[in-house]
Amino acid sequence: MANRKSKIANPKSKIPCRISLPRFDILMNMSATDLELLTRYARHRQEDAFAELVRRHLNLVHSAALRQVRAPELAEEVAQTVFSDLARQAERIPSGTVLAAWLYQVTRRRAIDVVRREASRRLRENVAHELHAMNACADDWVRIEPLLDEAMHALDDVDRAAVLLRYFENKSLREVGQQLGASEDAAQKRVSRAVERLREFFEKSGVTVGAGGIAMLLSAQAVQAAPAGLGVSIVTSSALIGASLSATIATSTTPAALNLLHAKSIASIVASAFLAGTSVYWVQERRAERLRDENAALVNSHQLMQEERDAARAQATLAETELASAREGRAELLRLRGQVGVLRQQTNDLVRVRTQDRLRAVLSRAPDDRGEAARDPEEERRMLKPRTAKVLTMPLLLYASDHDGQLPATFEMAASSFSQAFQMDPFLPSESELWKASEEFEIVYRGSRKDLTNAASTILIRERQARQRPDGQWEKAYGFGDGHGEVRVEASNNFEPWERQRASAALSEHPGVIVNRP
Repeated sequence: MANRKSKIANPKSKIPCRISLPRFDILMNMSATDLELLTRYARHRQEDAFAELVRRHLNLVHSAALRQVRAPELAEEVAQTVFSDLARQAERIPSGTVLAAWLYQVTRRRAIDVVRREASRRLRENVAHELHAMNACADDWVRIEPLLDEAMHALDDVDRAAVLLRYFENKSLREVGQQLGASEDAAQKRVSRAVERLREFFEKSGVTVGAGGIAMLLSAQAVQAAPAGLGVSIVTSSALIGASLSATIATSTTPAALNLLHAKSIASIVASAFLAGTSVYWVQERRAERLRDENAALVNSHQLMQEERDAARAQATLAETELASAREGRAELLRLRGQVGVLRQQTNDLVRVRTQDRLRAVLSRAPDDRGEAARDPEEERRMLKPRTAKVLTMPLLLYASDHDGQLPATFEMAASSFSQAFQMDPFLPSESELWKASEEFEIVYRGSRKDLTNAASTILIRERQARQRPDGQWEKAYGFGDGHGEVRVEASNNFEPWERQRASAALSEHPGVIVNRP
């Protein structure tokens, strides 16, 4: 009995070691952190440590790759490349790195490389059609799945690591805090803030999902089970890399150092080589099948390109026809604009000639007092009233010609035309005097010039106050729709009946016309 206890307690005993060491290694690997396993593989080339890392993170890597490359065989290729990178760079990964985040970033880069490579052989229209078909589904996960990796890439490193640990690997908040070096409450706040940023990213992309829904979808759908044989294939490939490295070390060491290699590592290398030999046929078959699919896709793409080329030629012919028609229409428009300019100039010349003719007629009817004493200034002012009314109608008529016949409601609306009216008949000393004269008049008719059937009889403007003449009668100046001015003389200061008569035509024939009643 004592001998048995001594054998068990003796560390040099071989039998207990053979029974307990494998179980101890398995338990030690399962309880070790990612970085501890990575250190064991980098320093001692322990394939079981690397296999444990593959087991832990394979689903994460494969799911992220599958979302981006959209093809199971390409996702498997990306996953193998990512873990091969992990095996090569194991010694260079700095301490403190969150391995899940590192693998996620490498997966994204490798997936982008694969997508770019495939894009050169496939038309973008096929990819856009597939994305459109996926987005047309009403299911929330189908809508956010194509955008998930872009949204994750938009997060900063700490937020991305928090989401990956919490929802992609289903870690507790305490474990997330331990990985990030923060408390449980801080980890919860950071996770909540990161999910909210994901929600804002999806909302900007046209997908509306609540923060709670995003968290639930990530936990349930973000990581899917990888194919059953993929882990074995990855471990085999990584073991070949480790074997080549071990062989290099062996050639540079002495036979005595070679004897120090662990027997388990040697057995793993031999087993890996055997598995690699048996998997060659499987890999070749997969590649042949992939090449056949790509050949069929190229044939379909060529046919589609021919159809699109014919459609593009038809569209180009139609565009050339429409462009020629547009050019002809533009030339016609320019010609019509030139004609309108000529007609407007002719109209202005006609108004100026008619104004000068009426002025000559008025002057010819006035008595010649050049040999007599100078007239009374008030008398001179009174005789100029009809001419003032006539000139003040010019800016209103010019305004109407530029506004489809619509007359202005105030003199201020026609302010830009006062200068042109003054140049046509500058009977006052300055344009400011013409503005001052407009204060003594008011606009009566505010409708459209087109609605006037008898413009010569329709009052356009009138003098605000009537003036009493030396003979006791009253007079008032008016401007009419055809551009002439005149003075009306009444025995009393009541011009309402006469003004109503002049406005009755516009009121009866055009009820919508605005006319100021006296």
